[in-house]
Amino acid sequence: MTSPSPPRAADVLLSDGRIASIRPLDGSDRAGLIALHDAVADESIRLRFFTPGRIAAHRYVDHLLSAPEDAVLTLVAVVSEELVGVVSAEILSADAAEVAMLVADREHGHGLGSLLLEHVAAACRNRGIHRFVAEVLADNNAMLQVFRDAGFDTVRHIDRGEVSVEMSTEATARAVEAADARESASEARSLRPLLYPRSVALIGVRRDGSGLGHAVLRSVIDGGFTGKVHVVHPDVPSMEGITTVRRLRDIVDHVDLAIVTVPADQVVAAIDDATAAGVPAAVVISSGFGELGPEGADLQRSILRLARSHGMRLVGPNCMGVTSNDPDIRLNATFTSSVPRPGGLAVASQSGGVGIALLDAARRHGLGVHAFISLGNKADVSGNDLLNAWVDDPSVTAAALYLESFGNARKFARVARRFAARKPLLAVVGGLSASGRRAGASHTAAAATPAVGVEALFAQAGVIRCDSAESMTRTALLLDQQPLPSGRRLGVVSNAGGLGVLAVDSAEAAGLLVPELSGDLRAELATQVSVTVGTSNPVDLGAGATAGHMTRVVDGLLGSDEIDVLLVVLVPTTVATASPLVEALGSLQAQHADKPIVLVGLGDLGEGAGGVTVYHALEHAIDAITHAVQYAEWRRTPPASYAPRDVARTDAVRAVAAKLVDPTQDAARWLPPGEVHDLLDPYGLAPVGLVAEDPDQAARAAAEIGFPVVLKAASPDIVHKTDRGLVRVDLRTASAVTAGARDLAAIVGTEHTAVLVQPMVEGVEVAMGVIRDPGFGPLVMVAAGGIATNILADRTFLLPPVSAQDAARAIRSLRMWPLLDGYRGAPRVDVAALEGMVVSLAELALDVPELSELDLNPVFCQPGGAVAVDAKVALRPASTDDDGVPRRLRDPA
Repeated sequence: MTSPSPPRAADVLLSDGRIASIRPLDGSDRAGLIALHDAVADESIRLRFFTPGRIAAHRYVDHLLSAPEDAVLTLVAVVSEELVGVVSAEILSADAAEVAMLVADREHGHGLGSLLLEHVAAACRNRGIHRFVAEVLADNNAMLQVFRDAGFDTVRHIDRGEVSVEMSTEATARAVEAADARESASEARSLRPLLYPRSVALIGVRRDGSGLGHAVLRSVIDGGFTGKVHVVHPDVPSMEGITTVRRLRDIVDHVDLAIVTVPADQVVAAIDDATAAGVPAAVVISSGFGELGPEGADLQRSILRLARSHGMRLVGPNCMGVTSNDPDIRLNATFTSSVPRPGGLAVASQSGGVGIALLDAARRHGLGVHAFISLGNKADVSGNDLLNAWVDDPSVTAAALYLESFGNARKFARVARRFAARKPLLAVVGGLSASGRRAGASHTAAAATPAVGVEALFAQAGVIRCDSAESMTRTALLLDQQPLPSGRRLGVVSNAGGLGVLAVDSAEAAGLLVPELSGDLRAELATQVSVTVGTSNPVDLGAGATAGHMTRVVDGLLGSDEIDVLLVVLVPTTVATASPLVEALGSLQAQHADKPIVLVGLGDLGEGAGGVTVYHALEHAIDAITHAVQYAEWRRTPPASYAPRDVARTDAVRAVAAKLVDPTQDAARWLPPGEVHDLLDPYGLAPVGLVAEDPDQAARAAAEIGFPVVLKAASPDIVHKTDRGLVRVDLRTASAVTAGARDLAAIVGTEHTAVLVQPMVEGVEVAMGVIRDPGFGPLVMVAAGGIATNILADRTFLLPPVSAQDAARAIRSLRMWPLLDGYRGAPRVDVAALEGMVVSLAELALDVPELSELDLNPVFCQPGGAVAVDAKVALRPASTDDDGVPRRLRDPA
């Protein structure tokens, strides 16, 4: 059994939207445990203890409170300061425990049992316990349903009215999916008062009409909010024609949402008033919290603890407010009047300024917005929470995020992937400048800039990454107005030949395909286009093109199977005005609804472009089309599938890693070849070869391997061997090997130095590696390999877990891919073997939290497989025991 870390308190959402805290049992819980067992019905006691009396229940409470931690692991659930559930895991052996739980009768049906089981399974997993057993009465349908719903692998046996349940604690894909689905439904219920409020109360509106509070009040009124508006003020009887109340709790009607703009030192009192009134959601616009340092952070934690203890959801603090643009709501609780028309795009921004820019860009482009949430400091409500609430909301057709941090990146990846599989998800990420580049000894660490984690996460999760608010708005406009492209073949039509050529250049530079049109299609188009211009791709209509020419040419292109997207570039002239041409395009869109039509107009286009997406700069159109094509390709990729974790292998390798790490030293330790082999061999990643301690051993190892061989210095202190001349290749005799070993020792400066003796291997060189990022956790790199790895900079990163589909996509995204695929008649390498190595490397990165850096370079890829010939591995004490599986709100502590 591994050395356990104590479980951490976690706030979770129940299915009815309330917040529960799950934490370890402590001595102060005796009264709460006794009250729980006394309050449940006799039938609940019978089902739990197999007897109707309370004596067994009270004895069990005493047992839980007196048992040592290494004998029983107990978690309790608290809602509104009342203990409402308990789960225990009685340790039976090194890898098994007996699990049992009791939930208050009134809490049945809210998902609390599933959450308790999920969290105790994660806590036991961290202790090396991989199996639960339970004895359940056959008529205890509620408990049996909890086991079924959890998604863990379960086996049941029935004997004389009792059911013996054996369950794996492993977080299988099915278990994680089930937990995520439960949380998503809970988030939607929890956030509904925030996203669809029917009544709001403003706290902090100044009597003199100045300040943010009054600005928000004016926005609410001017925006035409359809619900009831309340204003809280201790002295003024009315504001803007609205009768005020001294305290929020004095309002007779239910209030869905409180908007708080009082000074920071008054926010706790305001939230206390709101919780006393039973308000389920609050937006704290006030600043002066975590953004100002430790004192502000303490104050922020105080308001969060207060909100959580009463089941209130909190946006902010330090934000610019929220907008619910639903026509039935029309709430603008912000201090900006730049509200776009209603639509399907839901927007969340961590920056108020970027949020205003997004709203303004949407308004200018005519993009409809459904909701806007300014996240501010993200004390509670985060982008993850909103995506969970929006994913099944039929009024939301796409989401756009501006983020500067991710919290739990692996959870964001799961939530984002689930959302993007149904609706477009666009994002701009700030704070990724090159100044954040880390120095590192390995090739992988040197390549891991602050942006690579974001790139890896977004590529795997299907998030459309944009460079600016403008780019995000333009892309969202295209996705809102046009169907998803079925491929990346672009057709270009223009009435100005030079602009068509520039469009092709920009498209190909962006990775789009501009195919040569077939002879038959060119002949068909030639009847409409002068031979002095062109029927190739781009198609040049000529300056005198009429609406009839436009209609027949575009109809021919869209009706063919030779393009997937059409880009039209128009320049109005005195010979051919734009309006008839644009109207022709608009009429064609309805006839070819399966293919996107994008228009770039470099002058006044007039009216009538209905159905056609219009931009006024060529680069803007290409940018949006490229994003749409990449997203469509991701949507067409089969869903990711992950192999189940090899529990025995994981335990064995973690035991090896624990022996190789000094827990008292924070610095990373580079492993010698023998230890590298012990760590990597279970995953099929260990380099080939034998380690020799002196020249004579090297010669014997070479004879065993077979000549010719390669010699490399084997000291863990030497990271870049080639740079120091510590590699000898193509050694064909024993004497050459002994001489080479002596040469390496002389360079190192010792009489003898350990060497790695390897067979000569050839093939296409690939590099792979792992770096543990402080924000994203382990990142897996795949790159062009060899000594030119850093020069070529041909690499991509992946965020574990990595599916076979993820590995295939990453390898094919490299510029060197043609070399692996059989370039110019060369044999195709065993790509499946290479993909398998990438997946195994990701499994190693997750299984061994002590893994700090790893380089496999080069990996020689051949038609018969893939072989690593050099490995560098650094371990350091793990910083956390959280494997990211239990769903939790942010810990207020």
